[in-house]
Order: sequence, then C-alpha cells, then structure tokens
Amino acid sequence: MLAEPLSPAKPLLIRDDGRPVQWAVSGGYVDYELAVAAMEARVAAIAAGEADEIVWLLEHPPLYTAGVSAQPQDLLAPDRFPVFKTGRGGQFTYHGPGQRVAYVMLDLNRRGKDVRAFVHGMEGWIIGALDRFGVEGGMREGRVGVWVERKGAGWSREDKIAAIGVKVRKWVSFHGISLNVEPDLDHFGGIVPCGITDHGVTSLFDLGVLATMEEADAALKSSFETIFGPVKEGEAPIQP
Repeated sequence: MLAEPLSPAKPLLIRDDGRPVQWAVSGGYVDYELAVAAMEARVAAIAAGEADEIVWLLEHPPLYTAGVSAQPQDLLAPDRFPVFKTGRGGQFTYHGPGQRVAYVMLDLNRRGKDVRAFVHGMEGWIIGALDRFGVEGGMREGRVGVWVERKGAGWSREDKIAAIGVKVRKWVSFHGISLNVEPDLDHFGGIVPCGITDHGVTSLFDLGVLATMEEADAALKSSFETIFGPVKEGEAPIQP
C-alpha cells in the first residue's frame, strides 16, 4: 500500500533581518572533493560572520556518496564510479550529469534554529519547484526526500525524484539537495538509493517534462524565495 502523502511544511524560515541569500551557479562539472572543501570553508566563514549565506548550484561528474548512515551492502557496484564518504545525513546517493545539486549554506541562528523545520522546508522547496512544471511531488512518512506517484493500467508505484542530505555545524547548514532533471537513471543501479529497495527513481525527463537545467534553476529559485526569503546573484565558490 502506498504511504499517504504529507502536506508540505510552511515553516517560518525567512531570515530575521530579511537579508538576501547569494544564489550562485557553477558551469561544467565540479569535482566533489573540491566542492566539499569549498563548502567547509564557506560554512566556517558564515559562522564567523565573515561571509553571506549562499545556495550553490552545480553538477558533478558521475559518483556515489555515502552519508553517515550508509550500509556497505547498499553499494552494489563499488568499482563503477568513485565513492566518497561524506558527513551529511542519509545513506548512499548518486550524483552526475543532468542532476541539479544545490548546496545550501544558511545561518539557522537567524532562521529559528530548528533543524526539523529546516529539513521540512527543504522538502517544501523542491515540491514547490516541481509544481511549476505541473509535477505533483510529496513527502512520505519515514522517507526523506521528494516522491512522485506513478500510475498505469493495473499498477502504481512511487519513485524518488529528489534527495535531501544536510549537515549543520554551529547552526550553519551545508550539503543540500539533488533534483533529477535528466540524469542517466541507469547510474542509480550501482547503489540502493538512500537504503530503500521497494521504490524507484525518476526524473523530470522520465516523467515527460523536457526542462532545461536553466529552467529547473528558475523554478528552484522562485520556490526557494517563498520559503527562505529573497536571493541575489552571487559568485560561485568554484568554477571548473
């Protein structure tokens, strides 16, 4: 039986002083280890009051990451792509071309200091972006991320279209989300995504939505502002 969708959160996550978040995009494919190092540096600077908050959008070359809850048996093809251990929450996930990764570095000291509300807001952010393409995404009890229900003659199933994995240090968030725009879905076959074996993975393209990455970014930007407040153009920490 399919789980009943939860209603998207409407948390009060707008910064208390209304200061806009930098919104930055890296072109090309960004090396994962370099991206993590750049995030670590930016988070430290935000915590010290020396840098602005930022949402950093990018694509990675094909790779798998293992969150803090990853189980070794869920890595089905360890030699297929590079595998990186990471400090974010969650289990195994895939990143690669055609998938929009958004690293979200926000100062939760100024946004309520509520990690649960923050994660719920991240889910609502993705759901709002999907809605702009006419795709109904939803949350599911006990499953982090955003899901779509698919139906045909005599069948129905739920597929994951976006993953969420975050970490918070000194009340500053990092890591973030990955939205499947048009990745090679076969690449997910080397892992058990997020440790879930009885559901699939999908993308906007797989659902028949022929969106460009720029169009996906515009939808993410518009939805982000409704939950987290205004953004301004910023400089990406890394340009390949």
